[in-house]
Parts: sequence; C-alpha cells; structure tokens
Amino acid sequence: MIRFIRQVFFYCLVLCLLSLAGTQAAAGEISDATWECLDCHAVVHPGIVQGWRLSRHAATSPSEAMQVQGLGRKISSTDVPGELSETVVGCAECHVLRPDKHADTFEHNGYLVHTAVSPDDCGVCHDTERDQYRQNIMSHARGNLLDNAVYQDLMTSINGTPVRRGQELGIEPSGPETEAESCLYCHGTRLEVAGTELRETVMGEMEFPVIAGWPNQGSGRINLDGSKGSCAVCHTRHQFSMAEARKPDTCAECHIGPDVPAVKVYKASKHGTIYASHNDSWDFSPTPWTVGQDFTAPTCAVCHISLITDTEGEVVAERTHALSPRLPWRIFGLIYAHPQPASPDVTSIVNKDGLPLPTALDGTPASDFLIGKKEMDKRKTAMQGPCLACHDQGLVREHWTRFENTIERTNRATLTATELMQEIWTKGYATGPASGASLFDEYVEKVWSDSWLIQANHIRLASAIAGGGDYGVFAEGRYELNGKIRELHDWLRLRDGLQADR
Repeated sequence: MIRFIRQVFFYCLVLCLLSLAGTQAAAGEISDATWECLDCHAVVHPGIVQGWRLSRHAATSPSEAMQVQGLGRKISSTDVPGELSETVVGCAECHVLRPDKHADTFEHNGYLVHTAVSPDDCGVCHDTERDQYRQNIMSHARGNLLDNAVYQDLMTSINGTPVRRGQELGIEPSGPETEAESCLYCHGTRLEVAGTELRETVMGEMEFPVIAGWPNQGSGRINLDGSKGSCAVCHTRHQFSMAEARKPDTCAECHIGPDVPAVKVYKASKHGTIYASHNDSWDFSPTPWTVGQDFTAPTCAVCHISLITDTEGEVVAERTHALSPRLPWRIFGLIYAHPQPASPDVTSIVNKDGLPLPTALDGTPASDFLIGKKEMDKRKTAMQGPCLACHDQGLVREHWTRFENTIERTNRATLTATELMQEIWTKGYATGPASGASLFDEYVEKVWSDSWLIQANHIRLASAIAGGGDYGVFAEGRYELNGKIRELHDWLRLRDGLQADR
C-alpha cells in the first residue's frame, strides 16, 4: 500500500514538472522519445532537466538553426538526419544517437541508450567544430601524457605515495583512482565497459553498464565510440552554454596553476580587473561576439577561440575549436618554451638526445616536429587580431617584443638550471637519464624541475597575458626562479666540497 501511494505521488509530481517543462522549454517540438525520458528524469534528476530546459537545445530544432545565415549561425552541419532535424535537441537526440557506435549502449525502457555522449555525437550537428577539435592538442591530452615516458615519470613522481624502504624513500604507484582525479581529470581517462550491475531505482530494479574511467570530462578522454575528448570540458552538461565557455572561470578548472597558472594570472591583470568589475553588464551569448558592444576586455575565449567582430561587423578573429591557429609559441610544459608542435599528437617527437621531448636538455628544438617561422608569423597575426580591436599597433608590437624577450630570458635561465643539473648527474650526486633513472624522484631534481615547471611558466604567462605583475616577480616569478638556480648551484658546490674533504 505504501509503495502504491509513493508511486501515485511520484507520477503526480512528474505531471506537474512536465507541465512546467512544456511551458518553459520549447519553442520547437519535443520528440516522443525525449518526452519519455522526461517522464522519469524530471523527478529523478531535476537539476539535469532544468539545465537542459535553459539551453538553446531545448528551444531550437536543427532545421530552425540551419535557416540562420551569415555569422550568426551556430550550427555548422548542413545535412542533419531527418529524424533529428525537426525536433529540439533533447535527451534522446543525444543519448540514443548512433547506438551501434558506442560500447556502452544498453537497453533502457525500450530504447538503446548510451551514457557518455562524445564529440562524434555532437558532430552530427556541429561537424566543423568536431573536426577542428580533433586538431586541438587538448583532444590528444591523454595520449600525449601517458604515451610519453618522461611525462609518465613526472606523473609518477607527483601522484605516487611516498613510502620508506629502510633508510631510503621510495614511491608506491598511484593506481587508476588517484590518476582519474589528478592528472587524468583534465587530460582524460579511457572509458571502458567493465560489466553490468543491477540498481534499485524509483522505477524498480534496472540493469546498467559499469563504465571504468567514468565520470570524466577530460579534454583528451577516450570515449566508448573511439573518439577523443569531451565537449563538456568547456560546455558543461546539460545546458551546454556558449556563455559559460566564454568565461575564464570555465578555463580555470584546468588552467589555474601552479604549472599552468593562466587564469590566476589573468584575474590579476588589467584585463582581469575589467572583467571582474564589469562582466555583469556584458552579454556573453551572441554570435558573433562583438568587441565594444558585448564586452570591453578579452577573456580566454576572446584570444583563443571565439568568433569576434567589431561594431561595424568586420571579423576580428575567426572562431576555432582547434586553438592552434592563434598559438605560435608553446610556453609551458617540458622543459623550454618552443614553437608549437606541427601535429596535435606529439607522441612521435624525439629530440637529438633520443628523449620524447620537443627540445633537447640543452634547449635545442626538435625542429622537424615543430612549426616553422612562416607558420609562427601567421599565427602571431591571428593572435594579435583581438588585441588590435582595442589597442594601437605600437602597443601591441611592444607587448609582443617584451613577450618574446621573456621567452628568450626564461629559456636561458632554464638552460643554466639544466646545465647545473647535468653536472650533478655526471658527478654521480644524483642518478639521471644516462643511467635510465627517473629525472624527478630526488630532492635536487625537484628543485630543478620547479624552476621551469613552476617559476618559468609563471613568468611567461604573466608576460603573455600582459598582467598579473607580481606573478612575474615575487609570486613564483623571477625571484623564485633565481633562488632555485642559486639553490642548485650551492647544492652542487657543497657536494663538491664534501667530496674534496674525503
């Protein structure tokens, strides 16, 4: 009897919520399949349903979106299958799409459903963005990390658990759970079906797939249809908001530092100050996005991704989901700043020392795998487009001169640090790459890696973003960088002195 009353209450509540969903969601027609999803999920997962109700997907069908002409068009595909084009994009349109391509497809209330929506699913309507994202180094983030022995070594030294082994200190491997919530949180897990399980739900007992690596929205996630990445890394589920993706808070999830301190540097910059003071009066939703009308200072998306026009309607920057068209320099990572890789998949890079790094330990770039000067100049021009919408050529030129000076200076400092580290390895005070040992597991090696992974990266990003001044000086900047190099020098000379006294 109690179960019957609960079910009656459940269905009454569903009907009330669906009446709200029907009045607020739809300018277009909702498919029968999506209505069936809403029958349960409006009560079981009201947050998800409310997010969807506030989305463009809930209000516009693909056929309506394809009628928009010119720069205001948001859908890039020109041929959306008929069964999808005439209804709004709801639950079924994403989670029932391409069931034969997904390893996690399962029968659910009469439908073949998959849990993890992939870029290839989104690409049915957004094929240009999907294809561009494939060329984004972020979409290869997982493979670029895990298929590189040096990066794996660094990852182990960070995520492993320190343990005492007699008088020595060792590292116990981290395991998949730790990796999933640390490095792979942003770089992406591999999703795999690990079996099925029965769950008790408000609708009774149901069977669901168990997905290893889930949940994850990492930019290089390997999906159950074989595709790479997750659109939700920037356009979070289930509203998939363009406005959200244009705000630096979204980028901060993975780019807050200290190894990639882009957003905290931005927020301390003049541009970040303007954003913090005035963004509540900006309009983050229009396509195209008009500088001087919709916003008055750049965010991450302005410089790297968005379609930007001036108030006369002239294009300032083309929209791209590849990011690379506006990136001449790669200013963070291992070990020196260098020209961007020619391919987003960097696993084939080998430097002159035989290491899988874009530069040798002496700073020599692995040029065969990196873009050349002509391509760098082209990307520099594209990157400067948004700058010139607010600043004159002299200011932009001088900013860039300072930035490239910073690249050269921090690379020279990194070379000094690395020469000291190589002398330490050569003299046997630490074990390094020549003996096949880790580059990152001893104290002095961590001093060395901090100098370029933390301090040099802060300095370069403070220069690139034109602000966050103290991040270039005392706040993990030049003061700390020079201190680390002095520590390396004095550590080496102390060991030399101890060796001489023996």
